[in-house]
Parts: sequence; C-alpha cells; structure tokens
Amino acid sequence: MSEANHFLRFGLAPDFNLDLKTLGERYRELASRVHPDRFVGASEAEQQRALLEAAHLNEAFQCLKKPASRALYLLTLNGAELPLEATIQDGEFLIQQMQWHEQLEALEQRADSAELAAFKQRLLSAEAATGEAFAACWNDTSAAETAEKLARRLQFLSRLQAKVRRLQERFDD
Repeated sequence: MSEANHFLRFGLAPDFNLDLKTLGERYRELASRVHPDRFVGASEAEQQRALLEAAHLNEAFQCLKKPASRALYLLTLNGAELPLEATIQDGEFLIQQMQWHEQLEALEQRADSAELAAFKQRLLSAEAATGEAFAACWNDTSAAETAEKLARRLQFLSRLQAKVRRLQERFDD
C-alpha cells in the first residue's frame, strides 16, 4: 500500500472537494490497523513495515486535510512540477497580500480579539472562494496556469491563517 497515492490510500477519488469527516474516519480506521502497538509481538520486519505504513498514512492524511497542500498535491498528480515555495507572479493578489498584512499588523497593535475574529472569517471566506475556483479548474489541462496560481493563493492564505491563530493565542494569554 505504500506506493498508493494519497487519495487511493483512503479509497477516495482524486478531487479537491473532500468530505473531511469521511477522510478522518478512514484515517482512524486505517491507522488502527497499522498502529505499531498492534505489532509488538511481530517480527522486526513486520514492525518496520507497520511503522513505515503508519508514517505514510499520517503523511497522506496531513496533506489531504488541508486545502493548500491538497491543491498542490492534485497538481503534482496531474504531472505539474511545482517547487515547494514560489514567488507569486500575480499582481492583483500581491496587492491583496499587502493589504491583509497591513490589516493584521494594525489588529496586532490594537489587540482587539473581536476584530481579529472578523479578520479570520474574511480569510476563511477568501480561502473558500479560492478553493471553489481551484476545484473548478484543477483537472483541466488548458487551465493549468490558473490552477497553479490558485493553489499558490491557497498556500498564502494557509500561512496567513497560521499567523492569525498565533496572534489569537497571544491575545488569549
């Protein structure tokens, strides 16, 4: 099973729109089958296989549960060669990025939890809209450039949301 792509590992068709509840249920089911504790009395080779399979399963789950990594993974399944990090050649989105960063800095200075929560909701809405656009084009070879641009936008939104979570934690302390 270690050679299976991430979707096949969970018995899912490659698609951006996933039922995350189903993904989580399948992950827990499969993880319980290969958990290293189940192989305590097994041979060292079987223990190593179980450990390796558990690691592959965890890697696949971590990739598929997040929109940005799922989008990039789908593009690689379609044969795209994407570096992990890339400069976005998207002037419109670069301006939006700067605006969001400026807004986040202002929120940090004001230490306003309610405003930060509203900002987080705007980011989630932007992520949902970007995800919908990606879902509509990722498997269309004539739209490969658009799909990559949208995947990079999702990647940025994911990183910005992580900054928002860290700031929220600071506000909560």
